[in-house]
Amino acid sequence: MKDATPQPIFLKDYTPPSYLVDTVSLTFHLDPRTTRVVSRVAFRPNPDAVSTDFFLHGEDLRLMWAKIDGVSIAPDVTDNGLTCDVPAAPFIWEAEVEISPSTNTALEGLYMSNGMYCTQCEAEGFRKITYYPDRPDVMGIFTVKIESDLPVLLSNGNKVNRGEWHDPWPKPAYLFALVAGELLAVSDSFTTMSGRDVELNIYARAGDDTKCAYAMDALKRSMTWDEEVYGREYDLDVFNIVAVSDFNMGAMENKGLNVFNDKD
Repeated sequence: MKDATPQPIFLKDYTPPSYLVDTVSLTFHLDPRTTRVVSRVAFRPNPDAVSTDFFLHGEDLRLMWAKIDGVSIAPDVTDNGLTCDVPAAPFIWEAEVEISPSTNTALEGLYMSNGMYCTQCEAEGFRKITYYPDRPDVMGIFTVKIESDLPVLLSNGNKVNRGEWHDPWPKPAYLFALVAGELLAVSDSFTTMSGRDVELNIYARAGDDTKCAYAMDALKRSMTWDEEVYGREYDLDVFNIVAVSDFNMGAMENKGLNVFNDKD
């Protein structure tokens, strides 16, 4: 019988990623059992890499199609990811996958509970959303579009339009977040030390929205503390928090879209 004990990972064995990411565009067509995720990723070879092999993590995904620079390809797909030949220069990777949030009992990646969609990507959940180099040393600028009739469609970054979000700062995949559902917002604002106004929203289900006043005050005090102690101000135009009982962890501090379990 094969030993299932996780093997230790040592810093001495670290190898840099073969390819780096500049930008990531994700479009979600939400459906409880057949959510479609279309990705468009700008890759470039890493000059510090020791290997030119191209590998994208992916688990529990159904690959519909894939393209490199607009040309259809047939990657070698396994249960853990995919490989294929890529140009020795910057290129655009595109793919469409199908996932099933309502049957995702692992509660990693994108899952659904009581009619609400939610993500948990730390530490390696993003690979259950789409094919991607799911490692913390690969960072990209994310643009997200969420298509659904649900009233609240949230992701990281600044809001562009309904269901459309753009984070101008590179981040690793484990900090990606998406929430969609029937939620109410308690709103306020915060003025940073440089004079920028930041929109603050705490989302909760109906009935729980009346319990968010202390949380909002704590958020504003935390932002002030960061400025006074570290001289660092928040760098997005909006800070969203979702507090619901469906979240599978205590909390996840995704940049710009924190998610908390409100059971306690």
